[in-house]
Amino acid sequence: MPRVGLIAGNGRFPILFARSAQAAGYEVIAVAHQGETEPALDAVVAGVTWVKVGELEPMIRTFRDAGVTQAVMAGGIRKAALLEHFAPDARGLAFIARLVHLGDDALLRGLAEELESEGIRIVSSTLFLESLLAPAGALTPQVPTEAQWRDIRHGIEVAHAIGRWDIGQSVVVKTGIVLAVEAIEGTDATIQRGGSPGAVVVKVSKPQQDLRFDVPAIGPETVRVCATAGIAVLAVEAGKTLVLEKEEVLRQAQATGLCIVGVEVGGAPAEMA
Repeated sequence: MPRVGLIAGNGRFPILFARSAQAAGYEVIAVAHQGETEPALDAVVAGVTWVKVGELEPMIRTFRDAGVTQAVMAGGIRKAALLEHFAPDARGLAFIARLVHLGDDALLRGLAEELESEGIRIVSSTLFLESLLAPAGALTPQVPTEAQWRDIRHGIEVAHAIGRWDIGQSVVVKTGIVLAVEAIEGTDATIQRGGSPGAVVVKVSKPQQDLRFDVPAIGPETVRVCATAGIAVLAVEAGKTLVLEKEEVLRQAQATGLCIVGVEVGGAPAEMA
C-alpha cells in the first residue's frame, strides 16, 4: 500500500484528508501538533507522532523512518499558538534563524523546502479532496442581491490588499464599509468581531498564496458563527476554497438563511454568478 505523510494542524481538515486518502488506497502516516490537532486523528491514520509546535526533527524522522516521500499540510496552526506554546527544537531554531520574517507564507514555504531537502516532497493539500472545492455560483437557494454583489466585489479588493501583506484572508463588509479584516485571530473571530445584520463576509486566497498548503476552508462552525453574527452572505473563492463537511454546511446555511456563493477571482473584479 502506498504511503502519504500528513502534517496535521487544527480543525476537521486533517481527519477528512486522512479518510479520503485511505479511501483512495493510501496508508497515512501523520505528524500532529499538541494543543492544535484534534485527538480523534489517532483513530483514522496508520501511525501518528505528536510534536510541539516548532519541533522539526521528530517530524522529519517520522516520515523518513516510514519511507514517506510525499506529504501534505492540512489544517492550520493558530497564530496565537506561536505565542502560547511554541517550543522549537534545535533544528526548528536553526530553521527560524534563516527566515527573513515570520509571516505565514515565509514559514510554510520554508518548511516545505526543509522537508524537500530530506527527500519529502510537499504536495497539494487538496489531494483526494478536489470534490470539496467550492464551485462558482450560489451553493444555497439564497442568492446575493445587487447591493450584496457590490459588497462582495469590494471585499475581494480589500482581502487581496491585506493578503499581499500576508495579514489574512477574510473581510467583513456592509454597504461598502469594511467592518473587520482578519489578522492573528482567524476567520471565525473576525466574523464575530465585525458581524452586523445583513453584512457580507468574503474569504479568498492571498494573491501570492501557495495552494499546496494553507488552502482557505469553511465548515459548519463558520456557518454557525455567521448565523450568530447576523451575516447575510458568505462569499468564497471558487476552485480554491474547501467546503468541509459540505452537506452539513449547506443544511445549516439553508436553515439559517445564509447565502453561500463561490466567486471567480482573477485580475478583474468578481462577476455576478
